[in-house]
Amino acid sequence: MTESNDNTQKQTSRRFGIDHSTRQIVMGSVRIPLPQSRAARLSVGGLLVAGGCLGFLPVLGFWMVPLGVLVLSHDLHVARRMRRRFSVWWQKRRKPAPSSVEKGSSPVERR
Repeated sequence: MTESNDNTQKQTSRRFGIDHSTRQIVMGSVRIPLPQSRAARLSVGGLLVAGGCLGFLPVLGFWMVPLGVLVLSHDLHVARRMRRRFSVWWQKRRKPAPSSVEKGSSPVERR
């Protein structure tokens, strides 16, 4: 019973990335299955990145680049590193900066 609770909690806590146990791309509540073939994953990821570079065209969009890097990160260590660096940068950016002056203390007076 605890395994099912842990599993559902794990699925809901993951908001963006690849679920390696089910081979699905997770973006919030949306789950997209990845192809089983490595060649198919590489070609889908490459096409998404290439299409994202042409994002100024009407049908294509710049949203395709991060999705393509996410698909490629399943197989390529370079893309995986880029994704991890981005997520670390994003987490640092979202956290509030620690305040230099603590509550209740008075600032240092200068003479």
